[in-house]
Amino acid sequence: MMRPSLLVVHGAWHRPEHFDALVAQLSEFDVHTVALTSSGVDPAKLGDMYTDSAVIAAAAAAIDGPVVVLAHSYGGIPTTQGLRYATNVRRILYLASFQLQPGQSLLSPNDGALMPWVTRQDNHVRADTPLHTFYNDVDDLTARRAMARLGYQSYASMNQQLTVAAWHVIPSTYIVCEADNAIPPARQEVFARNAGTVVRMPTSHSPFLSRPAELAALVAGYLT
Repeated sequence: MMRPSLLVVHGAWHRPEHFDALVAQLSEFDVHTVALTSSGVDPAKLGDMYTDSAVIAAAAAAIDGPVVVLAHSYGGIPTTQGLRYATNVRRILYLASFQLQPGQSLLSPNDGALMPWVTRQDNHVRADTPLHTFYNDVDDLTARRAMARLGYQSYASMNQQLTVAAWHVIPSTYIVCEADNAIPPARQEVFARNAGTVVRMPTSHSPFLSRPAELAALVAGYLT
């Protein structure tokens, strides 16, 4: 049986490079990353959730053979949208992510309001306290390097609703991050009810930075 490849989908404000340490830990596997259109360095050129979903669908389709998808945070939403009709995706791993139903958006669980640590500026949103919100268990040097790589995030991507849900037809696992300041663990537990299986890590929102070896070991279990 052919071993699955891994496709890593980053979250809001982030980029594929934030996952370099995790990718390095998974060097024996075929690992792919994807850059979402809704996050970038130019606020005038940001895409949205639907363009992100198309990018993810294309990235999965371009991989020859079975695929496991690791979707972090916001990345779970366009993954859920984009992979509903994927034929080679064997499992979606939702890492501290939004595993939502059709008709919901990222803001739906918060009654349409932005999180208190997010500020809207015209067509995009800013994370005001990333060190505390995303990287509260990451060493200072790594955290500050990660902060320097953060970009703008489109507001539309947070307010657009799912029309389909890939996890209705593709097996899913939810990874709860129990010391997360971005998505409260209690809310993650609610999202995790939609998953087929649930695992937990005692980490912040960013175990790919704070505990990449442990996260890699967990992910590798789905690639063999």
